[in-house]
Amino acid sequence: MKLFDVLVAFASLSLLLLIGMALRQRLRWLRQLGIPEALVAGLLGLLVGPFGPFPIFPEQVYKVWGQTPGVLISLVFATLFLGQRLPSPGVIWKRAAGQTAFGMALGFGQYLVGGLLVLAILQPLFGTNPLMAALIEVGFEGGHGTAAGMGATFRELGLESGETLGLAMATVGVLTAVVIGSSLVVIGRRRRWLAQKERGLEPADPNAALLQQLADEDPFSAGERLAIETAAGTAEPSQENSLTIDALTINLALAGGAVGLGILLKALITSVGNSLGGAETARLLQAIPVFPLAMVGGLIVQVALQRSRQTSLASASAQASVGSVAMDLLITAAMASLNLPLLEENWLPFIALAIAGLSWNIAAFFLLAPRIFSDHWFERGIADFGQGTGVTATGLLLLRMADPYGRSRVMEAFSFKQLVFEPFLGGGLITALSPLLIAGWGLPRFSLVALVLTLLSIGFGLRLGRRAQLS
Repeated sequence: MKLFDVLVAFASLSLLLLIGMALRQRLRWLRQLGIPEALVAGLLGLLVGPFGPFPIFPEQVYKVWGQTPGVLISLVFATLFLGQRLPSPGVIWKRAAGQTAFGMALGFGQYLVGGLLVLAILQPLFGTNPLMAALIEVGFEGGHGTAAGMGATFRELGLESGETLGLAMATVGVLTAVVIGSSLVVIGRRRRWLAQKERGLEPADPNAALLQQLADEDPFSAGERLAIETAAGTAEPSQENSLTIDALTINLALAGGAVGLGILLKALITSVGNSLGGAETARLLQAIPVFPLAMVGGLIVQVALQRSRQTSLASASAQASVGSVAMDLLITAAMASLNLPLLEENWLPFIALAIAGLSWNIAAFFLLAPRIFSDHWFERGIADFGQGTGVTATGLLLLRMADPYGRSRVMEAFSFKQLVFEPFLGGGLITALSPLLIAGWGLPRFSLVALVLTLLSIGFGLRLGRRAQLS
């Protein structure tokens, strides 16, 4: 592969992003649905991609596209904790316990539903690979970036179509989250499940204007992350006006250092597994993706900066920009190089899993949210439904539709929840390890563990709800 091919590949991805941005600006319905420029660009890229009707680039360029997601997802996750003031665990948990319990119930339930469906129907009838049981959570909770980043893990474990199916599941999730979520908001307003607007009353939430602005943002943009951090009080004071090339370089170097720590952690884990567990254990550990370990590396770097009182070196806005650029390129490349023939081979199990995942999310919203949340159950539940089906910004978009004036004050709880939830589910350690656990334990045992964790999450959430009602 020549350097010129790499330049052509990234130039073409940049051009697709510019065209996607122009289309989104011109077509209002794309903005109303919350479809990001990167997804529009990726769908356009399908037309000129390796499996599209008009492949116009050399094969080497398509190879770069195919390798791009696995590299950039580590950079995205490395930036998650950099530049943030990390609150104490007690403060985070006090404000986000209920929201976290509901999110965990959604996520573990998606594994449970996928596992039961594959075991009971898809595997006996179609010989479906057991690893497909993880696709609902990878696509819905994790999103495009996680699905693309886990492609190598799926291939290593024997599911060649895992990345393609995960990306398709993420696309279905984004679209249905907005359509179904918007319909739920309409129903909730008619049933008077939402906080009612009072004439002449000013917005109760100081972040209401932020939510209004965020609703028009790209769901994968830096605006999403800065909104969450600002509302949660975890962002460092903005240095946007004083950033120089040197400051940007330092922040990129810090993110690169976090990725490097992730690579070292993987090498350490693989080495220990090889010496203690033998060749089979080492093979499974080798399939661990780097990106969740890069997130751990970012946390280590941020803690080191706080301990040494050098937190000014890491800027929240600069890290958000680095992560946003990496995510946009990642999604465009992943969607443009989507292997459509592999999707065609598994279309029936894929549709069954997507319907099962959506059914679980809707059922959890109506059956669990009113019982877990003692106040403003609809606003709290719709935010998690949006995130658990689409992406974080989809949840924020639906929250803004349900509560445009911020009267429910859900934004703070939803923001703090991310600090507890994201390191594990939605692209975190559990998401990354789920295919390895299925391969190592077998799907029946994995589904049993998912059942236990789902019940524990539901039970804990119900207990919090009863305690809040009594207090």
